[in-house]
Amino acid sequence: MVNTNKVALVLGATGGIGGEVAFQLRDAGWEVRALKRGMAVPVELKDGICWIRGDALNRDDVLEASRGCSAIVHAVNPPGYRKWAELVLPMLENTIAAAVAEHATIVLPGTIYNYGFDAFPLLSENAPQRPLTRKGEIRVELEQRLQAATHRGARVIIVRAGDFFGPRVGNNWFSQGLIKPGKAVMAIAQPNDQGVGHQWSYLPDVARAMVELLACQDKLAPFANFHMAGHWDADGTQMAAAISRVIEAHGGLRPKLRRFPWWLIRLMSPFVETLRELLDMRYLWRHPVRMSNINLVATLGREPHTPLDEAVEATLRGLGCLGQIASELAQTH
Repeated sequence: MVNTNKVALVLGATGGIGGEVAFQLRDAGWEVRALKRGMAVPVELKDGICWIRGDALNRDDVLEASRGCSAIVHAVNPPGYRKWAELVLPMLENTIAAAVAEHATIVLPGTIYNYGFDAFPLLSENAPQRPLTRKGEIRVELEQRLQAATHRGARVIIVRAGDFFGPRVGNNWFSQGLIKPGKAVMAIAQPNDQGVGHQWSYLPDVARAMVELLACQDKLAPFANFHMAGHWDADGTQMAAAISRVIEAHGGLRPKLRRFPWWLIRLMSPFVETLRELLDMRYLWRHPVRMSNINLVATLGREPHTPLDEAVEATLRGLGCLGQIASELAQTH
């Protein structure tokens, strides 16, 4: 039985991908609920979304908020990413319990952490999942638990994409590694080894793919896995070039290119857990990893795809970088 009413719960709606999916579901005619910690009131209707006070770590909160839902978007992480390894699976189990109770479809933003060198450089949905890191092992177990949940009445859609970028500040390389949000872009960091390609995905495109897949969920397998091609930067220079073009088109100076300070990350990593995890993922900047979108195209007819310069411009505007250019130009005249 497939529950196809257009009521969705979004866990992680204050984040990048969760927020994009929430607003696109709303615009597609869905009734959207979002769980949020620390609200002053139990329920608040804002921007067409019903915000509900609750915590994704609390099963009762998730079960109550998901009543009557046909979809649960699991785009949530532990608060501040603290104790990620200990909390990410319990959070997922709360979502699974709610999806089983409601015969709902869980939508998960997947990662490439699940894969190792034996699956590189072109990833298909059926590639072996033999991860290289502890975080990758947890992601594999997470997806295994989701697949097992389909035998108990839940359904699952996984959409795997490259590194996110988009107009919402989030935990992504673009807004936290390449540039600095809220400031004019004077320099662009390049994390990749020279000549190594990298895959990027524009958040609104990823969200649109998720919404369109939900629209045809009754035609999908109970456990459906899709990869997006996104934007392929063949030699690791094209994203920086796009940022530079947009900055210059808005009257700014061409940003300087600099190497990402991996040496500093390595130096500080013994003292900061987040930096240790960052260092663990460096292999993804040293080896080209690309995803095949054949399955997605076969299902939807095409992949939602915003041209690179248009996507970068929207991202820089949303991050407050283009406004800073206008402000600096005004001060010099």
